[in-house]
Amino acid sequence: MSLATIQNKQINGLIFDLDGVIADTAHLHYRAWCQITSRWGFKLSEEQNEELKGVSRNDSIKKITHWAGKDFSQKELNDFAIEKNSYYLNYCESIGPEDLLPGVLDFIKESSRAGLKLAVGSASRNANIILNKLGILNLFKIVVDGNMVENSKPHPDVFLKSAAALNILPEECVVFEDSQVGIQAAVNAKMFAVGIGTTHLLNCDARIQTFEKFNLIELSNQLKNYTSQ
Repeated sequence: MSLATIQNKQINGLIFDLDGVIADTAHLHYRAWCQITSRWGFKLSEEQNEELKGVSRNDSIKKITHWAGKDFSQKELNDFAIEKNSYYLNYCESIGPEDLLPGVLDFIKESSRAGLKLAVGSASRNANIILNKLGILNLFKIVVDGNMVENSKPHPDVFLKSAAALNILPEECVVFEDSQVGIQAAVNAKMFAVGIGTTHLLNCDARIQTFEKFNLIELSNQLKNYTSQ
């Protein structure tokens, strides 16, 4: 399968965000954060939780305490983040292959058969754990998570590190993201950015609702449309 080129560079790699792209775990993060904030007398809204998509754990706790009007020490913030992660991992115990989002497994397998190099680039520090529970960890050449980068999204570090590990240039990568900070990180990395889902994402080069009925031919068409603009 030969994909279209961007700036005369062949597309050789695909990088997937995890939460909201491969599996929907945002509701589990939400439940875990609510366990923390309920003790402060603060109700984290679902709309606010949407703003935490693609945001690192430490940056999330800073946003949440700002919304709650709370002032905690750095040690307290760190303790809350660790506690939240413990709740989240407990919720994740029930995750399995049935929690993969529709169509994504078929697309990943098709891409692998076509010889494309595959990576996961996620802000989550639990990416390997989740991918293993989903039964697809072995399908990716590299998983770059929040433990491996200094700067979180929208900084491009997670995607640039993924491309380096795949031994390909950033311009040879397509990124699949469902958050605005993730899209911006892909743009900052000079990669082709595909927005996933119904949320309106700014600056993405293409947008799809779901991976259902999406394949490499459709991706190639989107790349061609982009390069012809």
